[in-house]
Amino acid sequence: MALMMSSLYDALRSANVDDEKARKAAEEVANYEEKLNAFDKRFTTLDGRLNLLQWMLGFNLAATVAILFRLLVKS
Repeated sequence: MALMMSSLYDALRSANVDDEKARKAAEEVANYEEKLNAFDKRFTTLDGRLNLLQWMLGFNLAATVAILFRLLVKS
């Protein structure tokens, strides 16, 4: 049997929904929850990469300004 949300299944059964329909609905909601967790993990990785790129850009900008300053001051 696939992963199923028991609280949803119990709520549907208490509302007199057919057992098979309640089971399928609970399994489908659990599958969506798994997909959302996978997306959350991917976005966390993407957020880390974006943070790294921001630091790299800042360092590059600071180095460029320092080099230009040194060139202009020596002239």
